[in-house]
Amino acid sequence: MSDIGGVRPARYAVAAVFAVHGAVTGSFATRVPWVQDHASLSAGRLGFALAFTALGASCAMPLAGRISHRFGSRTALRGLLALWTLSLILPALAPNLPTLCLAMFTYGACAGMADVAMNALGVEVERRLGKSIMSGLHGMWSAGALTGSAAGTLAAHLGADARTHFLLASAVLTALGAVACSWVLDIQPAEDEEPPPRFALPPRSALLIGMVGFCAVFAEGASLDWSAVFLRDRLDSSAALAAASTTGFMLTMAVARIAGDAVVNRFGAVRTVRAGGILAVLGGLLVVVAGQPAVAMGGFALMGLGIAVVVPLCFAAAGHAGPNPSQAIAGVATITYTSGLIAPSLIGGVAQATSLVVSFGVVTALACGLAVCAGVLRSAERGPGREVSPRAAAAPGQRP
Repeated sequence: MSDIGGVRPARYAVAAVFAVHGAVTGSFATRVPWVQDHASLSAGRLGFALAFTALGASCAMPLAGRISHRFGSRTALRGLLALWTLSLILPALAPNLPTLCLAMFTYGACAGMADVAMNALGVEVERRLGKSIMSGLHGMWSAGALTGSAAGTLAAHLGADARTHFLLASAVLTALGAVACSWVLDIQPAEDEEPPPRFALPPRSALLIGMVGFCAVFAEGASLDWSAVFLRDRLDSSAALAAASTTGFMLTMAVARIAGDAVVNRFGAVRTVRAGGILAVLGGLLVVVAGQPAVAMGGFALMGLGIAVVVPLCFAAAGHAGPNPSQAIAGVATITYTSGLIAPSLIGGVAQATSLVVSFGVVTALACGLAVCAGVLRSAERGPGREVSPRAAAAPGQRP
């Protein structure tokens, strides 16, 4: 078996990479209004431009495995993470809709490739340690996103130009990412190993796992984008209380993910996701029947608690399910990115035709899928405890 003590630095390093990746997202999210004003866009045109983020990610994620095979996992992640942190500058430079669409496509492509590379390394570290760590890694992503969001909120409060803000944030995060990548696992392909295809359909197992992730990310996207609107329009809450609901949801997700590995290691991935699905359904039902803001906020918090560990476990299950973790993870990531793209607009469409209560009834119904389909994540339970191959057992920084 692998040297557990030697793998621990790689675990902390990849956790730092997740935090850096999340900080870029948090930094950008807080300055979207500035980007909108700078490009002189209506809400509809802004939404159109932002959709190119998911489009770019979906197109580029399958390339991550090929890049890792060509350069090795450490060099590939160092380069892809640097592209992602530097791409933060692009949206603030776009003066109109076409250039913003191009900037968001590039931004999403860099995000997606770095996402696949770091999740594949996280799965490998998990395999060597013999216990679940993916939930905690995604918790670090959430913590990074909150940190980036806090810094962005301060910059916006001070009236800072987003071009200056993004330039400084990009420089700091690029430096931090480069340091973190110096300690991640350096996995090199065997001499006779065929490179993965540039583009390939994900295996069937990844599609099934991806559908579980789809349900979780749909609930996450709906709650993040519509919880404040629900409290304001449905329950006549103040703007501050409505915003607090969204913040509370994000904090619940972050805390649950950081603590989630202990639960997964104790009860297993399948039972954890099944129980989480039940909590998410209960939370959705509370939102649907809520007559008071406190009840709805409790419902959103329960949903956040229930879905928090699902996506990390989907990535872990995909990575452990077959011989090509990057390809399987790219397939799952593409499905989840698609869910995150369509959830806000679909919720809005259903609300326009009926009501927000019906919209969250749809979210609740999808949450049932977590409890029903949790069994497809069984590979995540088998994965961490499996014996690793001689190639996989090389110490960090060494060529097998």
